[in-house]
Parts: sequence; C-alpha cells; structure tokens
Amino acid sequence: MNADAKALAASFNLEKLTPEFHDDPYPIYRALRENEPVKRLASGTVFLTRYDDLVTTYKNTRSFSSDKKREFAPKYGDTPLYEHHTTSLVFNDPPAHTRVRRLIMGALSPRAIAGMEGDLVKLVDGLLDAIAAKGHCELIEDFAASIPIEVIGNLLDVPRDERAPLRDWSLAILGALEPVVSAEAAARGNKAVTDFLAYLETLVARRRQKPGNPDRDVLTRLIQGEGNAEENGERLTEKELLHNCIFLLNAGHETTTNLIGNGLVALDRYPDQKQRLTDNPDMIKTAVEEILRYESSNQLGNRMTTEKVELGGVMLEAGTSVTLCIGAANRDPAQFPDPERFDVARTPNRHLAFATGAHQCAGMALARLEGAIAISRFLARFPNYAVSGQPVRGGRVRFRGFLSVPCSIG
Repeated sequence: MNADAKALAASFNLEKLTPEFHDDPYPIYRALRENEPVKRLASGTVFLTRYDDLVTTYKNTRSFSSDKKREFAPKYGDTPLYEHHTTSLVFNDPPAHTRVRRLIMGALSPRAIAGMEGDLVKLVDGLLDAIAAKGHCELIEDFAASIPIEVIGNLLDVPRDERAPLRDWSLAILGALEPVVSAEAAARGNKAVTDFLAYLETLVARRRQKPGNPDRDVLTRLIQGEGNAEENGERLTEKELLHNCIFLLNAGHETTTNLIGNGLVALDRYPDQKQRLTDNPDMIKTAVEEILRYESSNQLGNRMTTEKVELGGVMLEAGTSVTLCIGAANRDPAQFPDPERFDVARTPNRHLAFATGAHQCAGMALARLEGAIAISRFLARFPNYAVSGQPVRGGRVRFRGFLSVPCSIG
C-alpha cells in the first residue's frame, strides 16, 4: 500500500487528471500529503496538501501574494477573462483588496445577514412546495442552484425577470479558472464576462439614478463608496465596481450550490448521519461545518511567492506559483481525528473551506446561513429522500460539486 501511495504521489499531474480522480480525489490527496506534501509539479508549480502549510501560506501575505497578473497573463492573454480575474477582490493584495472588502463587508454585517433569514426561508419553502407538487426532483437544478442565485440577485437588487442568464455566466467564468482551459471553455468565459459587463453597465446606470438602501443593497453601497469615500482611500474605479459585482455573484453562487448539493448527497450516502441530523435538527450548524470540511466546495487556492521563502522544509524561490489544496488539508489527520469519517457533530472543526487570514471569505456567514436553512428544511420536509440515480460530477477540480443529482422524495 505504501509503495502504491508513493507511486500515486510521484505520478500526480494536475494538468492530466482522470475521471476517477474527479469522482474521488481524496486517495491521491492522502498519498501526496503522506509522501510529497510540498510537491513540485512539472509546470514548476508547488502543490500543498498539509493543513499547517496552507495556514502558513494564507497568513503570510507578505511572502505569498494573491495578485494574479503574472500568473494569468500567459494563461488568458489580453482578454476579458484576464481583466476580470485580475481586478476582482479575491485575486488582489492590499490596498486594493482592503478597499473593496471593507465596502462589501459593510453590507454583509451580522445584522444585515440576520435580516435576510425570513426571505431565505420563504424562498426555500417555495422551492420545496414545487418539488412536493412534482413528486421528485433534480437536486441541483430544482433546489441547490436556485437558492444562491436568488440571494445574490437580492443582494445586488437585480430585477427578478433579469436573472435568467446569471447562472450560466457564472459557470462559464469560473470554469475558466481550472488548471487546464480548453479553447472552447476560454471562449465561453470571455463571452460571459463581456455579456455580464454590458448588463451591469445598464444596471449601474439605473441604480445611480435611483439608489437603493446601502445597508441591504451591495451595488448601491459600492456605487456610493466609489463616489463618496475618496478621502478614506475607498474610491472604486468603474472597472473595479463592475468586476467586483461579477465576483460577488461568482463567489456566492457555485460554491454555495455545491455546499447544498454536496451536503444532501453526503447525508444520503451516510444514512446513520442523516438519521442523526433528522433526530437532532439543532445539529445543523455543526453538520454544515462538516459538509464544508468533508467535501469542500472550493478545493484549490493559489498564491505566488514574492521572495525566497521556506515552506514545509522546502526552499521556494521568488516567483514560484503555489497551489493550496484545501480538499487535502481538510482531511489532514494532524488536524482532524479520523478525517475520512463524516460526522455531523464534529467539533472542533477548524476547516479551511473559507480559507483563513486576510482573504477569509467575506460571505462565509451568508453561505453558512443558506446551507443551514436549505439542508435543514429539505431534510425536515423530505426525511426519506434518496438519490435515485447516478449523480453527475461537474468534472472540475477547483470547484467540487454536482451538475445533476436525480432524487426521490419518499
């Protein structure tokens, strides 16, 4: 077994992944963690799988930069995808990161998120009513994917009859973040950025004429920050404003869809844990944390070294691309006892699904609320639900989730 694990680690190639890997990457992640935890790939990228190494990288923002201009220039060229991914919050260092994050966090305060709960319950119950009337469901299309689109649409106050293209735009743009991007995927991503920007220009123009409530409407808050906070160093350019609206949809859409879908599939696969949560619905908060750990919606992060630095006993030169494997770190036995076990009551559970440090996910409280309400109310309404066919994975390594999950509701 040890020889097999060493061979798995030695042969790992992030640019040539098999269908078996997409179905279950965790044996390979374990082999890497145990044998080559700081793995240098043929491309020159270093691939990290240990929990402590990821935490060190996340927290050392001086040595490990989030700025992606150098990495993305050869990947995308002079394209809309390059402009988008080098302008959005997540792929920037301070002061740009600090300025935009502060504006967004103001609209995602605990009070603001608590105020969303009633509307979220109504949304989820409406989806459950529709599923009950139909008698069966496709978990992703009928349920998991419908929730975050509406929540982010509400945050940006996108008119309901204008939301139809949002999901496809988001999937196309995020799909182009995979380690290997086909010409077709790049073309889809570039068209999605172009179309999304054109739509946002009209939405922003309308909002400038008729502002919303900045305590609830993130778009109004970003617009007002752009014009009124110059003295605080928080002025956003038009380009920053538009691209960070795209980022907000992307950050809150696919990852939360995956959280809900992954969670309901995991509970189906572990009926003892499903029964435990059904009998003890107050466990939903720890259950959501365990879903985030066990099947992290976002599996990979990236940094670039700004100076020569030692990590995990390996010396990295300045300019080294570093891939942080969140999915592997969240099953590191040095941090999580019996990490391959799915346990809805696991505590403590300091997983890295939302990263940590300066770039910890700005919307994590909202994602947790969406996951808790969606999963708990689905389980309460359909306690005998069951996956009724073969779920279809998304075929992506960075974002782990399902494209479709046929489901009977009992």
